[in-house]
Amino acid sequence: MDDFESFYDDLLELAKKYETKNVPLKIEKDLENDIVKIFGEKITSLARAKNGLNDVTELSYTTAEHHPYWNLLYNSSEIATSILEKWTESLSDEDLSDVEWAIKELTQSLEKIKNKSNTNF
Repeated sequence: MDDFESFYDDLLELAKKYETKNVPLKIEKDLENDIVKIFGEKITSLARAKNGLNDVTELSYTTAEHHPYWNLLYNSSEIATSILEKWTESLSDEDLSDVEWAIKELTQSLEKIKNKSNTNF
């Protein structure tokens, strides 16, 4: 039976083929969740952070707004996205204002969560 682990094993064989041609690859796996990530030699920490944040941001965009943690995730990812986009530059006054607004949203959301959990006891 072919499954994701079989695919991963085949992928490793393919990667070995390219490594013999001096094409270094970094492969990360999470077979429990059927995830494999492949990085080339030019990947930077900043590029990896942006790529990983894209997954978090996608979750925050697709999570229903009625989920109690949605706003925390959404605004946290927006702050992180703004920071990573300007990582090698200075944050403008507008950028800082956007971050400040998102922090206020986080604070309000956190208070709502705290108040809701306190009323459940």
